[in-house]
Amino acid sequence: MNLIFDWLFSQYNGVPTHYIVLEIIGVVFGFLSVWYSKKENILVYPTGIISTAIFVYLLLQYGLLGDMMINAYYFSMSIYGWYVWTRKVDDTHFIPITKTTKKEQIISVFLFIGTMIFVFAVYEIFDKWESWMSYVDILTTAIFFVGMWLMAKKKLENWIYWIIGDIISVPLYLFKGLAFTSLQYLIFTIIAIYGYKAWKKNLNKSPQTLLK
Repeated sequence: MNLIFDWLFSQYNGVPTHYIVLEIIGVVFGFLSVWYSKKENILVYPTGIISTAIFVYLLLQYGLLGDMMINAYYFSMSIYGWYVWTRKVDDTHFIPITKTTKKEQIISVFLFIGTMIFVFAVYEIFDKWESWMSYVDILTTAIFFVGMWLMAKKKLENWIYWIIGDIISVPLYLFKGLAFTSLQYLIFTIIAIYGYKAWKKNLNKSPQTLLK
């Protein structure tokens, strides 16, 4: 067990202390955001905004452009999602969880492909190709872009994208040297599975409160 902890924390040798503290804070608020999303609680957005703002800064320092951009995108989509979730279908009910329409599925495909092309271009322009991680970064960025868009629109399928992206991110972030973030994505994977089940149970039900 000690060998495991020694290996995990040895990855932080030489890393500025404030980076480590910020990563832990970002992980905590990221965890809260996913947990609140599972519960269909509006606090998913303020907690998510704090987490993504922190990771935009950290990932910029690490030179992980794809991850940085996706967190910047999360930040902006959190504001949009906050607005969408608080809209009402009548005087006492908020917008319900629904499944994606055919049009939204087509948009998801184009958003996925468009994101991959854009992030690939960014890596090419700034010559940030370092290893196979860059290609995986492009893939996960596209997956999470679509997942965040669907979550903001309260679509059940958003959880499928989160689950796939989270599973890929666990070993990816561990290899990058961000052990706490890797652990975060492992927890995210578990919560996302339960989140899918919870949202499916509440499908097409208009909530009366978003604080629960």
